Amino acid sequence: VQLVESGGGLVQAGGSLRLSCTASGRTLSTYKVGWFRQAPGKERDFVAARNWIGGNTYYADSVKGRFTISRDNAKNTVYLQMNSLKAEDTAVYFCAADERNYGPGMSSAYGYWGQGTQVTVSS
Repeated sequence: VQLVESGGGLVQAGGSLRLSCTASGRTLSTYKVGWFRQAPGKERDFVAARNWIGGNTYYADSVKGRFTISRDNAKNTVYLQMNSLKAEDTAVYFCAADERNYGPGMSSAYGYWGQGTQVTVSS
């Protein structure tokens, strides 16, 4: 599975962005999908995930109520809608996918990763 993110950019605090992650090679409909982010000098952190069984969604506490993960199986694409952005949301955002339906918040539970897209929020 190849994953390509898009939609990153520069936005003012309080603004919104929608990230997209399009897959090729395999269908994402039976994969769990997740978004992670990495700020300079920091670890890669979990942001949001969605299981393919049941469609349960999971969010980091820091983004609950502001970010929404969704998927469009027909387009083989996963989205991350980010609202009320804050300066601390600045990071490179990565999408990830895996056939195993466990550990949605664990980076080690994902075998496929995109190259990342930069999100910069100015305060």
